[in-house]
Amino acid sequence: MGETKQNRTSQQKQRDALRNWRMGLEQVHERMGRRFARSEQRSRVLAYLKGLLSPVERKNGWQLAEYAGEQTPDGMQRLLSTAKWDADAVRDDLRDYVVEYLGASEAILVIDETGFLKKGTKSVGVKRQYSGTAGRIENCQIGVFLSYASPKGYSFLDRELYLPKEWAADAERRKEAGVPEQVIFATKPQLAQQMLQRAKEAGVPAAWVTGDEVYGGDRHLRMWLEEQEQPFVLAIACDEPLWCNVGAGPEQRRADELVRMLNPSCWQRLSAGEGAKGPRLYDWARGRLCRLAEPQWEHWLLVRRNISNPKELAYYVVFAPAETSLQTLVEVAGRRWTIEECIELAKGEVGLDQYEVRRWTGWYRHVTLALFAQAYLTVIRAQEAAGEQEKRGQTRKPRSCCL
Repeated sequence: MGETKQNRTSQQKQRDALRNWRMGLEQVHERMGRRFARSEQRSRVLAYLKGLLSPVERKNGWQLAEYAGEQTPDGMQRLLSTAKWDADAVRDDLRDYVVEYLGASEAILVIDETGFLKKGTKSVGVKRQYSGTAGRIENCQIGVFLSYASPKGYSFLDRELYLPKEWAADAERRKEAGVPEQVIFATKPQLAQQMLQRAKEAGVPAAWVTGDEVYGGDRHLRMWLEEQEQPFVLAIACDEPLWCNVGAGPEQRRADELVRMLNPSCWQRLSAGEGAKGPRLYDWARGRLCRLAEPQWEHWLLVRRNISNPKELAYYVVFAPAETSLQTLVEVAGRRWTIEECIELAKGEVGLDQYEVRRWTGWYRHVTLALFAQAYLTVIRAQEAAGEQEKRGQTRKPRSCCL
C-alpha cells in the first residue's frame, strides 16, 4: 500500500511539473506573440521554441521541422529569413521576462563573447579569429553577450554579432549577407556598451558590471560606466597602465608593478563562491588608485593570487562606493564565470550554436529565440527549486538557472 501511494505521489509530481512547464511556455509564447502579425508565424515560432527545448540531438532547420511534424524545413527557414518580425523587439520581451522573474537590486550584469565555428567565408562576420570556445584562432563568428546574474538565477539579456573591419568595409559582402546599412564597425567593448546602455534605459536593476580583460582593458568603456555611476569589477591584463600615487604625485604604473608595492598584510584568503569542489578559495588584496575628489567613490586595483602557485595572479580594476568591502569585490569578481556556464549550457541545451543560417537577420533571429528558450528553462527551474524549498521549510541558496 505504501509503495502504491508513493508511486501515485510521484506520478502526481510529474503531472504537476509537466503542467507547469506547458503553462510557462504558453506564457512565453503569449508574451512574444504580439510581435508576429500572422497566426501561421505565431504557431511556427511556438514550434521552433518547443524544438529548441526538445531532446532533438541537432537543432537545425530539418530536425526542428521533423520534430514539429512538418515535411520540409521551408517553414522554419522562412521564420528565420523572410518572415516579417523584429528580433530586437523580441529581445526586449526577453529582457522584460528575465527582469520580471529574476530581477534583484543586487544583481550583476556580466559581459562576455563566444565563438561559433563555421566553414567557408559566406556566414556573416566569419573570419579566422581567436575563439575562446576553441582556445585558438579558428574560422568563426563571434557573438558578444550580456547576461544577468541575480540571487534567483542567471540568464541572458542581450546579444550582438561582432562584425570585423574587413566585413564592415566590404559593400558586396555586406549586401550578400544582408547587413543593414546603418551598421558600422564596432569593437567588442563598444558592442558591450550598447547593450549596457539598453539595459540602463530599460531600468534593469543591477548593482555591478563585470567582464574579462577584453572589456576591462577598454578605458572608454570604464569611463562610460563611471559617468553612469555604475560600479564595476573588470579583469585587466598584467601590463594595464593605471594611475596611482606612488611618489610626489599621480603617475601611471603597470598593474603588476603596483602589486609589488602592496603591504603583505593586505592579503586575505577569501572565497569567490562555491565551485564543483567546494569554496573557490584564493588570496586577495586591493590597493587604491587615483581618481578625482569624489569621496563617495573609490578606484581600486584588485588582485587574486593562487594559493598553491603564488606567482599565478589575476588583476581587476574596480570602481565602487567607498564603503565597499573586499569580500563584496571578491564575490562580484567570482560571478564572471556564470556567463561562461550559461553560454556552454545554452549551446548544449537549446542549440545556440546549431543554426545553419548565413545572413544577418537569420543569426539574430535564431540566437534571440535560443536565448529566450534558455531564459524559460532558467525561470521554470528556479520556480521548481523555490517550490521544493518552501515545502521543506528550508532557506537554501537557489540553484543556478543554468543547471
